[in-house]
Amino acid sequence: MSKDWSIDVSARIRRLPPYLFGRLNKLRTEKRRGGVDIIDLGMGNPSDPPSQEIIDKLCECAHDERAHRYSVSIGIPHLRRELAKLYKTRYGVSLDPETEVIAVVGSKEGFSHMCLALLGPGDTVVVGDPYFPIHVYSVALAGANVINVRLGNDEEFLDRVRHVVEHLYPKPKCLILNYPHNPTAMTVDNVAFFESVVALAERTGIMVIHDFAYGMTCFDGYEAPSFMQARGAKAVGVEFMTMSKPYNMAGWRIGFCIGNAEMIRALATIKGYYDYGIFTPVQVASIIALRNGDQAVKAQAALYQSRRDVVVNGLRKIGWKVESPRASMFVWAGVPDKHLRGKGSIDFALSLMDEAEVAIAPGRAFGENGENYVRIALVENDQRLKQAIRQMDRALNKGIKAPSATKMRKRSGKKQKQRPPTPAS
Repeated sequence: MSKDWSIDVSARIRRLPPYLFGRLNKLRTEKRRGGVDIIDLGMGNPSDPPSQEIIDKLCECAHDERAHRYSVSIGIPHLRRELAKLYKTRYGVSLDPETEVIAVVGSKEGFSHMCLALLGPGDTVVVGDPYFPIHVYSVALAGANVINVRLGNDEEFLDRVRHVVEHLYPKPKCLILNYPHNPTAMTVDNVAFFESVVALAERTGIMVIHDFAYGMTCFDGYEAPSFMQARGAKAVGVEFMTMSKPYNMAGWRIGFCIGNAEMIRALATIKGYYDYGIFTPVQVASIIALRNGDQAVKAQAALYQSRRDVVVNGLRKIGWKVESPRASMFVWAGVPDKHLRGKGSIDFALSLMDEAEVAIAPGRAFGENGENYVRIALVENDQRLKQAIRQMDRALNKGIKAPSATKMRKRSGKKQKQRPPTPAS
């Protein structure tokens, strides 16, 4: 083989922006391999289990020999009907389960496939900044372009979107929204905001995709409105929701897209080429979750609220100015200049992992407007979160760096046990 021979990857791979979490993930892996107990608050990966009823139904269905065949890519009919019932009960929204509801292999997959169904080279999408990375990566993978506008939740934000839509040629094709927002936890007060979004879409002809992943994870009596509650929403867009956060079914990979029938049909076409549907026992267990899981959803939200209070109060005590979020599983916090010490948020996160043994997500990974901020995931219990704050306080305010695993072993006078040799295979 020629020394000059190399793999020529596709243009869509080359168009992807740099993966800014790479350095953080590498450092975290290295430290854990060295025996360091990193408190990982970087990824929004739910650590709590689903309710026992959901797990039992999964196991029961898995014993049915018929449940192991390919499923239908759009989701089994009973599941789509159950999701439509939930929207009717919770949001007062009527949905046709045959044409306006589709099950997806997690909302991230569904969102990505929707972009493939709607977008192509030459198309443009408007996205608020900061943003959840898949909201721009999926657009890039579809061959389209992203125009970022400074994020907001008011008429000023919509004015910025309106200006872009009316003055850019060719006109943007789609607007991507996400409330409650990831990473910032920004929320909207009521349906009136979405009414204005629909009016903007009707006037300009732009489609709307709303990511509602954290819509059921709300605190202090706040209830996040659904985009579908706005008059005319189904005429201009769709909404994605997921079982991952409210029901703790992240690894199960199941979510839904609901709304505009033509957009749903386009997504179904793409899915028909890409997948054979979600494992049937997962879908059956999801029916039970949607039907009986209201109390479990409330209990999980209460748990996140408790963790939120621990993190917000703790950060304020160490000198950070932090708003208390009304929803999501994150705290979005600006880092004081005295703690940044001239670093950007990525280098700050790296040094925090090194000196405090706490992993957080740097705001710059979510767009230019995320610089000088960090996102903290509420994925550990209260005691573990308090420990993380104490370690941050020691490193940032007292200048006491966390001891490495090697130093800890030396100080305790303990020696590592020698592993017996592995028998030759």
